Parts: sequence; structure tokens; C-alpha cells
Amino acid sequence: MNKYSKQLAVLTLTAALGAGALPLAAQPAAAAPMTAQAIQEAVDRLADLKVMNGYEDGSIRENNPITRAELAKLVSLAFGIQGGSELGFADVKPQAWYAGYAAGVVEQQIMDAADGRFQPQAVVTDDELLQTVTKALKRDAKSVSYWARDFYAQGSSATRGETAYLLANAHEAIPAADARITNVSVLNAITLIVTFDKPLTADNEAFAKAKEDFAFNDGLAISNMPRLKTGSVATYIVPTTVQKAGTEYKLTYKGQAAGTFTGSAVKPNMTEARQVTNDTFEVEALKANGVVDYGYVIAAYSGGRGANAFVLDEDNKDENGKTYQIISSGQAREVTITPEGGQPMIAKYVPFTQSTDGKQEPKFRLPAGETLKPGVKYTVASDWAQIANPTFVAKDIASLQMIGAEAVNETSINVVLATDPGDELFSGRSVQLTDESGNKLTATYRFSSRKGATGVFDLAAESKLTPGAVYTVIPVGDWAGQSKAELKL
Repeated sequence: MNKYSKQLAVLTLTAALGAGALPLAAQPAAAAPMTAQAIQEAVDRLADLKVMNGYEDGSIRENNPITRAELAKLVSLAFGIQGGSELGFADVKPQAWYAGYAAGVVEQQIMDAADGRFQPQAVVTDDELLQTVTKALKRDAKSVSYWARDFYAQGSSATRGETAYLLANAHEAIPAADARITNVSVLNAITLIVTFDKPLTADNEAFAKAKEDFAFNDGLAISNMPRLKTGSVATYIVPTTVQKAGTEYKLTYKGQAAGTFTGSAVKPNMTEARQVTNDTFEVEALKANGVVDYGYVIAAYSGGRGANAFVLDEDNKDENGKTYQIISSGQAREVTITPEGGQPMIAKYVPFTQSTDGKQEPKFRLPAGETLKPGVKYTVASDWAQIANPTFVAKDIASLQMIGAEAVNETSINVVLATDPGDELFSGRSVQLTDESGNKLTATYRFSSRKGATGVFDLAAESKLTPGAVYTVIPVGDWAGQSKAELKL
């Protein structure tokens, strides 16, 4: 069944039964499934916004393919894109009704014009429609694709009705500085799900600002910035410090009462703790067990997660109806690790190791100077996670081997290991650079910069490599043994 026969079947069923009779399982967070009624509602919204007008006979002709000229106008009006004035095209007359719209979307790199030709009468494909809306909204492609999944067909032409449906829903996802909370619910002991009437601006999402805006009683606080769920219009995963089970919390946002919730006793289910290096261990969670790191389901990370990124609906179910528990940000998290017969130690989360290389294995590092003693049994305990197998016997794990270093520029160097560690084992590490006169510099790993066995290390603020000087590079501490390398800018 092709795209249009499938759409016709949906429209026919809607006419016979009414929109309310259609199954709503796995519906997108942005809108109900695309039916004749949904298209009409979208057209009406765009008409109210003065974005979409009918033809002279009053019809919308929703089943007609949409042209690039029409799309340029609709996108410009829907997202407030100013028309261009300096840009001209070989196939567009300056006085054409769409000339300014075309120039505006091309100037802002929302649509293209290969070889100076806009091709105004060319029919828009579904792929081009999705790419255009994604760029205009400045939103992740995964979310826009999710909103369009009821009509998308690779290589197929987009209709005016489909365009109206997608644009109307995308328009709801334009960030607003005055966004207000419409619902707050607790997911687990460290995570809230907070829905706004509009998405937050980038400024309001920033952690420093969010810490000011979100206020709770009884010492609760957000522990990292709110993150917009992939596929959602304005629903956020909000990490918190550990809630007290049963405590009634009141949330205020920007000084206004925003809702209440009861502190949760639910802890994300982790499978086991295990050693990674002589001073670092990890705690694993498995997607197969219905536990997912928030990095795979938030819009901000979806572009870099590849096939691991997916969408959870408002009930945290995937497209197959499976419900997931979400591990929110590991920032500032701690666990207690106790050697058999010894004293407990606090191990702190190693930043940006929560979810890497398709794995959910947040890492924790012992206090400076402490190491895991081979042959000793250790038990990990947490007030925010339930660990099924919290014990392991430490081994003598060989240090990573640094085999080379090279200057990237005057403030950064590449550090190369003998083998790819397969994870963010550079995280939190530093190296020392010593020139021939004995002058020393320190460089620290740039989070998430690793590519295979190579990681980027940045010099301390205001430090620079001296052109022509030869530096000997060694690890700070024993994370990579006492390997040495030389570099020259």
C-alpha cells in the first residue's frame, strides 16, 4: 500500500467513525494522529496565525503537492523569518510574490538554491519538508521526523495538508521566554517530568538560570539543567537531588506556584557494579531491562546518538508500548563503596561517563590517592539507585598506555593511547608538559573529545605552548602509568 492509499484509508475511516474512534496508542507527543480532522484543525490554526490562506475559491486543496515557493512562504510566516532583499535567483523574478520569502529562507540556510536557482515550482519531497522545518525551528531532526511519521514516505511528494499538519505542530514548539508550567509529576527519586505550555528558551534552560527559576521546599533542588524530551513539544526531564520518599514538595517556577508532588521511593534499577581501572568503577543499567539513560531520549543529544536515540511518549513508552525508567543526569551524584572489613569511601561521578559508546555505565572515582586493592571485595551502595549485584572483587588492572602526544594549537594537545579504551576513561585526567628548561604546564582532558584512542587535552587558562619548544608529556598520577611522549608546536 503506497503513501496515498494509506492516507485515503485513514481519511475514509475517520469519515465513517469520527476522529474519536481511531486508536490513539503511541500517539505523538505533539499531536493526535494525522486524520482529516487533524489536518483541518492544523489549517484552521495556521489561518488564525495568518500563515496559510486558501485559494480564490476558498479551498485549501490539501491533497495537492506543495511547491518550494509555497513552502518558502509558509515557513517564513510560521517562524517569523524575514524576507531577504539582497539575494537574487536566476529563475525568480524580483517582483514574484514569493521572491522575498525565497531569499529569506536561503539566506538563513533553511532551504537551498543550488547554482543560484531556487526552483520555485518544484514539488517538495517529504524529506525536504522535514529538513526545512527542522532548520527553521532549530529543533532536532528526530523530533520533527516523529511528528511527521503518520505521513512520511521516503522520496514521496509532500502535500499541502501534510505541510499544514507538520507546521502547525512545529509552531507550538517555538520557545518562549514566558513559558509556564502546566504539569509536574515525579518519575523516580531523582527525576521529575515537567510540562510547560511552550518550550523554554536556551537562556532559561541554562543550568545557572534554571537553578534560580526552579525552587522547592525541604532542601530539594535541581541537579542539572532541564532537558526537552525527544518528540515532545514542551515536556522536560528535570534531574533533582535525591527526594525524601513521602515528603510533600511544592515547586515554584520564577516565583510562581507551579505544582506539588510526593517524593518518590522508586530508584532506577541498575544491574551490577564492576571495576574499570585501579581507582574507578562503573554501575551498569540495561535498556533490555526497561532502563534508559536520559541521553538517548532528549532532543539535545538525539543527533549524536545515532540508532541508539529513540522517542518516549508522555507515558514514557516507546513505539512498541514498552515502558521505560529513566536515569536522569549523573552530575554531582555520589555512591558509597566499602571494602570488606574496611571503612566506606565516597566515590564521585566522573562527568560525561554516564552514557557513552551505546552503553549505560556511569563511572565513579575513588577519593584522590585511594586505589582498589586487588583481591579485596567491595560493596557499592546508593541512595538514588537500586543495584542488583553491588559487589565485586578488585583486580590488578594494568594502566592505560600513552604512546604519543601532538600539538593541536598553542592551547591544546592530542594525547594518544596504545589502544582504544572503548569508553570515556580519559575523563577527569590530566597530563604534565615539561619543556627543556624545566618549565611545566598542565593540560586536562576536554570532556567528550575522545575519538578512538585519542583525546584532546586543554592547557590551563592563560597557558600557551612556546613555538619551537620541545615538551615531554607524562600523565598526572598513575592513570596511564609513567609513559612519556614528546611534542613540539
